[in-house]
Formats: sequence, C-alpha cells, structure tokens
Amino acid sequence: MAVSLSHVSYSATFTSSASKTTVSGPSLSPHSIKVPTFSPLTVKPLNSSFTPHGARAITIAPHATSTPSSIPSDTSTTTFHGLCYVVGDNIDTDQIIPAEYLTLVPSNPDEYEKLGSYALIGLPSSYATRFIEPNETKTKYSIVIGGANFGCGSSREHAPVALGAAGAKAVVAESYARIFFRNSVATGEVYPLESEVRICEECRTGDVVTIELGESRLINHTTGKEYKLKPIGDAGPVIEAGGIFAYARKTGMIPSQSK
Repeated sequence: MAVSLSHVSYSATFTSSASKTTVSGPSLSPHSIKVPTFSPLTVKPLNSSFTPHGARAITIAPHATSTPSSIPSDTSTTTFHGLCYVVGDNIDTDQIIPAEYLTLVPSNPDEYEKLGSYALIGLPSSYATRFIEPNETKTKYSIVIGGANFGCGSSREHAPVALGAAGAKAVVAESYARIFFRNSVATGEVYPLESEVRICEECRTGDVVTIELGESRLINHTTGKEYKLKPIGDAGPVIEAGGIFAYARKTGMIPSQSK
C-alpha cells in the first residue's frame, strides 16, 4: 500500500505473525531533512527622536523666570548698620505689640506709622531704656538682638509689622517661635536671623553693629567681636522683595496689581 504524505512517497509493508509485526519504510538520513535557516534578529538602537506609542515628549517650562532682574539671586550686598537693642529670652508678641493696638490697620499709612510707635511697648519696666523714646514714632535702634524663642505667643502678624514700622531692619535671636519667623518673611518687614551663640549675652543696648547677609555675620564695632549667623537662605529674596505677595508679583506667580 502506498500513501502520499505531504508530497513524500511512503510505502510500508505489514507482515502479521504470531510473533511479531514488522513495519518497514523508507530510510531517512539527517542530511535528507532540510531545516529552514533564519538570519539573526537585528535590533536597531533607539534614537533620541523615538517616542513610544501613546507617549508624548513633554517640555515643562517655568511659569516665569525664578530670579528676575528686579530681585537679587542672593543677598551678598545687603548690609545693615546701626545701633542694637538687646532683649532676653521668650519675648512674646504681647510684649512686641500689645493686643490693644491690634485695631490699627497696617495698610493705612497713618495707622502703620502709629503701630510702629508702640513696638516693644509691652516690655517690663526692668528695661530701663525703651525701644522708642517718648513722643517719637521711630526707633533709633535698627537691629534687635534677642535670646531664645523670640516672638512666642499669639500668631499676630502685627508683631513683625510693628518692628518694621518702627524702623527696625533685622532681628538676631538664638531661636524663634515658628509663627513669628514665618510672619516676618511673609510681611517682608524684618529679617529674622539666627545666631549660633547667645549674642544677647555679649552685646549691650546701644552697641554699634553691622550685619552682612552675604557673609552671614554680625560685627559688633563697640566690642570688636564678630559672630557667625545662620544663612537666611531662600527667605532672603522674599523679604527683599517686600513680602510673599510682592515676591509673587515680581516673579510672575500672580498678576501684577493694575496701576
């Protein structure tokens, strides 16, 4: 019997016997079977212009330049020079500006000036030298030096505003209440600088001092000593701009006020 399988002629002879069954067919040698060959898969490297299906190259551009020319990228040239006023630890916001004066509205120029005239009026009588002389609205002390936990107490923004309205440019303290530090930056009224040592124990009210922000140091010209300050960091440009809203307008984060 001859059977055709896939164009290969195959013949088989079946012999049945009690002892065995013999199946014979054509002999196949390994060389008679042809196996198809495949060329190696060539993978081309992805180039920079390849974009997977469903994905898109996205370029994120800042809303506005982060350091416009109107705002310095650092505070290396900012210095303050003048007399210092020294206080101790835990100077709270009631001592900086008592609650009875919180009805004054800082956005009103006349009330802003009046608010400054009450700065640090809540200090106890043990402070013989007052921050602001009687019948004056401005202080002659442009730098306040304090101890630990300066600005503790309530969260009133009037505290740094009162100091700034009085003519203070910076406060140097061993540490701050967090809310006072934030309010100082947000309002842009004073620089809240931290000292690495207790400067309040080595300076006296009336000493002539200079603060160099770029060098992060305070120089007491009266005693001839210098002190290292902690860098003001990213808060510097915000205060320099005049507060968080002024900084946001100058950097394009929010629209500028219409003139």
